[in-house]
Amino acid sequence: MQRITFTSSSTTAGPASAGDEHLIAFQFEGLLDYSETSHAVFTRHGGVSAGAFASLNLSRSVGDDPGAVAENNRRVLHALGYRREQAVTAWLVHGHDVAVMTRDDLGREPPRADAVVTCERGLPLSMRFADCAPIVLYDPVRQAIGVAHAGWRGAAMNVVEATVRAMADAFGSDPRRMWAGIGPAIGVERYEVRPDVVEQVAAACPPGTRLAQPGRNGRPHLDLAAAVIAQSQQAGVGAIEASGMCTASNTREWFSHRAENGLTGRFGLVVALNP
Repeated sequence: MQRITFTSSSTTAGPASAGDEHLIAFQFEGLLDYSETSHAVFTRHGGVSAGAFASLNLSRSVGDDPGAVAENNRRVLHALGYRREQAVTAWLVHGHDVAVMTRDDLGREPPRADAVVTCERGLPLSMRFADCAPIVLYDPVRQAIGVAHAGWRGAAMNVVEATVRAMADAFGSDPRRMWAGIGPAIGVERYEVRPDVVEQVAAACPPGTRLAQPGRNGRPHLDLAAAVIAQSQQAGVGAIEASGMCTASNTREWFSHRAENGLTGRFGLVVALNP
């Protein structure tokens, strides 16, 4: 992934000038090859939230000030050239439901789902994370995009396959021509889980996928990124780019539910098909 800085007063990326608030983000190198898309995975920097949510928290459901969250969301959409009211999102439930989004969904209550897809230009998809794996999908042939959210429950339900299938059903996407990006998520070194969690995720992955490492206290550590990558491959996705970044090991840049004991914000991912 490529690090980038957005100034809050401009839609162009570049070094922030003196006095400007600026947002630090990362972009997938593979997706930058497609000029018809805009995207960024925003770190926790560049917002107005305070305390445990400092500073670019994008979630309304963690106890942060609603006005601060609204301003933070305005900033990330503005950075990509959009207004906050132009974007759609989902109310995350740690499942595998996928919502096909259109402009008719603007202004409505977000669907309860863990993936959103669209083929409409100028309709940004946004989602929030704090250890769960962000997944971006792009079909350059049918011009369709998707964003999915995979914690261990989502991986056990194979939300990746569900999202790929939804894009095939709704837009005629061929997985072999699709690109997938796996963003920052909790790494295997920091993700201690129960043995049955590994078993549930393994059941949704190709046989032989290496998902666990032994922990010092005898409990396994789950490799969430390995699960999501293996499921993307099994779904037939033609190209996959993984960030390799661990949120729990770098709370200077990312919110981490595990490392910060549940009291933290959510960083955001936005992707759009440009008008």
